[in-house]
Amino acid sequence: MRTRLIAVLVGVVVLVLAVQDIPLASHLRSVERDRLVTRLERDAFVLAGRVEEVLEAGGAGNTDRLESLVERYEITEDVRVVVVDVAGSAVLGPTFDVGEDFTNRPEILDALAGRPVTGERVSTTLGTDLFYVAVPVISGDTTVGAVRITAPASTISGAVNSRLAGLGAVVLISVVIAVIAAFALAGAITRPITRLTATTRRLAAGDLSDRADEDSGPPEVRSLARSFNTMVGRLEQMVDRQRGFAGTASHQLRTPLTALRLRLESAAIADEQQLGDHLEAALAETDRLGRIIEGLLVLSRAEGADVTLERSDVRAVIRERCEHWDPLAEEHEVRLVVAIDDAPMSVLVVPTALEQIIDNYIDNALDVAPRGSTITVGAELVDDGIEIRVRDEGPGLSAEERAEAFGRFWRAEGANPGGTGLGLAIVRQLAESSGGHAELRQAPDGGVDAVVFLRGS
Repeated sequence: MRTRLIAVLVGVVVLVLAVQDIPLASHLRSVERDRLVTRLERDAFVLAGRVEEVLEAGGAGNTDRLESLVERYEITEDVRVVVVDVAGSAVLGPTFDVGEDFTNRPEILDALAGRPVTGERVSTTLGTDLFYVAVPVISGDTTVGAVRITAPASTISGAVNSRLAGLGAVVLISVVIAVIAAFALAGAITRPITRLTATTRRLAAGDLSDRADEDSGPPEVRSLARSFNTMVGRLEQMVDRQRGFAGTASHQLRTPLTALRLRLESAAIADEQQLGDHLEAALAETDRLGRIIEGLLVLSRAEGADVTLERSDVRAVIRERCEHWDPLAEEHEVRLVVAIDDAPMSVLVVPTALEQIIDNYIDNALDVAPRGSTITVGAELVDDGIEIRVRDEGPGLSAEERAEAFGRFWRAEGANPGGTGLGLAIVRQLAESSGGHAELRQAPDGGVDAVVFLRGS
């Protein structure tokens, strides 16, 4: 991944440089060539002015000074200069013979005709391409000769290319910097992803304690790492919870299964009088086993609840559940009292959660409520939610017992032997899944005040 990213980044830089610098190089080449041509034309016209008097005199006079000047110019600029008279014969030029005929050169003929010319042609003398500048020497309205400056075309191209070398150096430096930046940027991007990949592999291998680094890399990678860690944290909690659940469940299921097996074994060897007692006891253990399994299923569904919360009418549910439990309360000689005003109350809960919470609280209260006592079921508005409570007048629980009571399979000393110890665990999970919480408080008269707080709707 890192290599591909580097290649992409460098490729983008090279593409940008190519799109930008190729047209720029072409433009600079044209500008530089025009500048060189203009300079040579200027020099040619300056020399034409210098040799005007010599040519007016028919080439007579002292030309040593001009010869020296032209020679220095040739050496400095690496060019060849020739001055011809109106007849096309050389009168001045360190590299040419005086009197040499130049009428066979087309640029000389154009200049003698009064037309400055520049261009390139093949030189039969030199056997190479020749660049030339030829200008007329004019005295008044009369052309008295011409000045020609020549150089190999390769010299002009070399001068142009040398000017473009700076641009090439800039391009090369830009590519080198791009490669270095690409390595640094690719490393900054891929290192956190590589570490995150390694973390996911360790997680897949079973190491749920490992976490991704949230403090390095681009913001997007850090955000991904935080989300990943949140997911792993929830997964770890879920796995730990399921492991603990499986261990506790297997332990709790072992007891009724063992008792059931013993009863059935006893029934197999019992006489007819004892057979009924053993089968009745076996049925009781079967019922107990069924209640435990049903409780485990309810708790499992509550823990995995990921559903839309629904609105539930607190007053209506409390009255309906109290009516349901009232006959059983009468059998226990316990009064079931509803203590709620007529103000509208509604909460947002997991579907059927409110009914199950109230049922579990009332069921537990009936197990400990002494005959002739009262169980009060009520609700009141608090802050931004509603507290629903079931208060009994039983023996109550210590602070330590109230703190442990919501654990799975926890049962108070002297509790109903037919209980599963899952009721309060289900209450807590349903409350938390609904965005609330459950707790046990000490009632003013010594009993237990079982409370659940749920958000109002």
